[in-house]
Amino acid sequence: MARNMHQAFAGATLVGETQHRRERFSLLLLNLEEYYFEQHTANHIQHKGSQNERKIRGSLKICSKSVIFEPDAISQPIIKIPLRDCIKIGKHGENGANRHFAKAISGGISLIFSQVYFIKEHNIVAPYKIERGTMEYVFELDVSGKVEDVVETLLQLHRASCLDKLGDQTAMITAILQSRLARTSFDKNRFQSVSEKLHMECKAEMVTPLVTNPGHACITDTTLYFQPLNGYPKPMVQITLHDIRRIYKRRHGLMPLGLEVFCTEDDLCSDVYLKFYERQDRDDLYFYIATYLEHHVAERTAEGYTLQWQRGLLSNYQYLLHLNTLADRSCNDLSQYPVFPWVVSDYSSSELDLSNPGTFRDLSKPVGALNKQRLERLLCLKLVSSRLRASIPGETEVSGRTLAPSALCPLPSFPCEFSCSPSAFLLTIQETRYQEMPEPKFMYGSHYSSPGYVLFYLVRIAPEYMLCLQNGRFDNADRMFNSIAETWKNCLDGATDFKELIPEFYGDDVSFLVNSLKLDLGKRQGGQMVDDVELPPWAQSPEDFLQKSRDALESDYVSEHLHEWIDLVFGYKQKGRDAVGAHNVFHPLTYEGGVDLNSTEDPDEKVAMLTQILEFGQTPKQLFVTPHPRRITPKFKRLFQPSSYNASTADSPVSPGEESFEDLTEESRTLAWSNITRLQLHEQHKIHKEAVTGIAVSRSGSSVFTTSQDSTLKMFSKESKMLQRSISFSNMALSSCLLLPGDATVVSSSWDNNVYFYSIAFGRRQDTLMGHDDAVSKICWHDNRLYSASWDSTVKVWSGVPAEMPGSRRHQFDLLAELEHDVSVDTISLSAASTLLASGTKEGTVTIWDLTAATGLHQIPCHSGTVCDTAFSPDSRHVLSAGEDGCLNVIDVQTGMLISSMTSDEPQRCFLWDGNSVLSGSQSGELLVWDLLGGKIRERIQGHTGKLSAADLPPPNLLFPPADVPFSSRKLPVCALCRGRSPPDPGWPGHLHRLG
Repeated sequence: MARNMHQAFAGATLVGETQHRRERFSLLLLNLEEYYFEQHTANHIQHKGSQNERKIRGSLKICSKSVIFEPDAISQPIIKIPLRDCIKIGKHGENGANRHFAKAISGGISLIFSQVYFIKEHNIVAPYKIERGTMEYVFELDVSGKVEDVVETLLQLHRASCLDKLGDQTAMITAILQSRLARTSFDKNRFQSVSEKLHMECKAEMVTPLVTNPGHACITDTTLYFQPLNGYPKPMVQITLHDIRRIYKRRHGLMPLGLEVFCTEDDLCSDVYLKFYERQDRDDLYFYIATYLEHHVAERTAEGYTLQWQRGLLSNYQYLLHLNTLADRSCNDLSQYPVFPWVVSDYSSSELDLSNPGTFRDLSKPVGALNKQRLERLLCLKLVSSRLRASIPGETEVSGRTLAPSALCPLPSFPCEFSCSPSAFLLTIQETRYQEMPEPKFMYGSHYSSPGYVLFYLVRIAPEYMLCLQNGRFDNADRMFNSIAETWKNCLDGATDFKELIPEFYGDDVSFLVNSLKLDLGKRQGGQMVDDVELPPWAQSPEDFLQKSRDALESDYVSEHLHEWIDLVFGYKQKGRDAVGAHNVFHPLTYEGGVDLNSTEDPDEKVAMLTQILEFGQTPKQLFVTPHPRRITPKFKRLFQPSSYNASTADSPVSPGEESFEDLTEESRTLAWSNITRLQLHEQHKIHKEAVTGIAVSRSGSSVFTTSQDSTLKMFSKESKMLQRSISFSNMALSSCLLLPGDATVVSSSWDNNVYFYSIAFGRRQDTLMGHDDAVSKICWHDNRLYSASWDSTVKVWSGVPAEMPGSRRHQFDLLAELEHDVSVDTISLSAASTLLASGTKEGTVTIWDLTAATGLHQIPCHSGTVCDTAFSPDSRHVLSAGEDGCLNVIDVQTGMLISSMTSDEPQRCFLWDGNSVLSGSQSGELLVWDLLGGKIRERIQGHTGKLSAADLPPPNLLFPPADVPFSSRKLPVCALCRGRSPPDPGWPGHLHRLG
């Protein structure tokens, strides 16, 4: 990782780094949800009035729930006095026994309390020491005039800490905080330039792991600022807008109030995370930054990353990082820390065999469901518990049968009277148990990611965070992160342990596995001290463990199955019935939208829910609502078996004899598409009177056939540059054309509901297919089958060979299939093997059909207007569609997921593509070159002044000239046709342009 936990936890005190630092205080010394308000230079007076009286120089910190004194001398411990444990607070000398000290210590503050914590003595990170009993400490402020104000503040905070109800305490402290924020404002003298223009200022909190720091956020035309109310850890945080690369809205505590800013492209940790008090403030600041970035940075979506991952441009590790970021996971929020999967299940072998599927964890199941017996026990215990509470008799019904309680507990065998299989019976039992649970229904009592789990893994590099989370204590030595194998075993067998991993397990920083700080983490029952993490036998060192873990994450097996885990954590199996079926249901408070804190009126209940949300962990934001597509790996670049498609979608639809696009050589790609952005107008010819609707180029490249709304089919010679033939079949417009294999016959579709076959050799119409009840909009041909789309809302598949000789008996075309739609069909396309068909409708829906069974596989409403064109990628794994809404959409064939969407400012009428790059024709006549993987338009080429309606590439043999042809002379010819009604110029209706 470029940046990891060390950056996110920059405030942690590491012994090796802080021996020479004077300041040991950090916000981690505060309790959770506590604020640090102000500090005062002061002396701690010890043994007052005696010969042993001494002054300890330091800094007095006033916090919302405690008073903290940080001595300048690192040999002295930091003192923390909880306000709730204070018995009396006042000016020293106000109590009768101490009045004779009043003049001597005029700036003194007296605290009488029952409990005090001593922290980081000699600057060693260790569990806090606690001293109990009635004590009095006196602190002398350097500025005596502030004593009364400080005492008044402490008394006010003390009253809040002593309130009976937690909700009342929180409300009073919040009121004090807001009052302080209202009395201050952003210091504009700290602007970087006097010419900066203020855009907005608002109250906010800077979020770091486990703590938040209140202050003022401010944005100008050049810079984003945050000024902490307490000036800690520095008076100002600033980020130049020009440096920002990514910005995300965040939910903090399940509330849409967060904003995270990154100045890098791929780092895990952000530069600043802000939480706002008002959602409108967050949205306004986000809008301003996003508007600025619009002109500098391309916006990234989950779908765009999915396409890059599928095509191998992103590793599994990089893709998971991006998904975590998009799903509100952040290093600054431990309740939403990035989550990664366990992928290896073998932690006992001496060698790690990544070619053996048994080495890996089942990624289709959550951790809680990996052990079937444990899952049964969990569901049984929850059901029995609910029945005991409800006093329900010990019987239940499953599929109409009454079962005794013993049938609801794990058994060595299943009741023989059930005709279903054991697995089906088990699933029925499990679903019944879940349905019988009381509300709220959930399957697991803990989450797979929480602050406790994150710090369990990272205690060796972030000990102060563990002490903060656990009130000054480390966990029991036997429950610490002692061994990889033990941790995995407990995740499989433990009754409450379902945790996944964190990104550090697949990074390159081994420090979280090694006790390099020499922390005293306790002694285990066997007598051994907790030290470095015990590694599996197949790891020779911590570095070797991380390297092999990375190899496992990027292995073929994980690449083939990672989409199943993504479905559970980020996808459609995260919620609803699919989550129940996958045994992937957690407490409702962990889900986005699971609770509305704003509608909760009881302050105690609200605080309790917020505490549970922050400490229990949160489920990632759902990114996908349909099955996630699998990654394209060498194993799945095999022949596609049409008959098996419906039986299993695991097989990737690659056409017989077809080479995946990823297997094309770099030279082939260069020859075909690398110069696409250098297209220039080569020739132009006026051949029609009305808008051109279709184009086909002969294999020799010598002839170009076109159809038009002027009802004619025309043949143009590229060599003589002359119109050779003009044919009219009726007085209705022709909509498309194609050449049959052998270039002897051209087929045209017409608005008169017919399809016409024209013999080039004999110059006559040889067949007419009257197959539709409305205009035929598009036709395709493959292996003696004709596919016709029509405005009558159907796509029809025909079998037959047209007559070879004019005047001979015409062939009877047989209707093989009729694919029905709800509205008119405007375009169709075939996969290379013609086993799949994509259709686009008037209302913006793309449907993918399995032609072997004449059934629809996926229906994707992905355009807001008519779908103008569709096409499969060369490897048939994706469908690209263009529409009147200006969108180019990429759809995964296997799952039907819309995995990429890009928008232009005008309709795209037609396109050509190689699977990665797209050449599209627009409404204005421009040719646009799109980089699908980069999500951007690479080039705009002006070719026409009217609408572009069709484009075609010559056959492959023309795209790859002989090797002895100099590369500089190689061209990529493109024939493009325009349509529309514009003045007679090179782009007016009926013009053919040849680009090269």
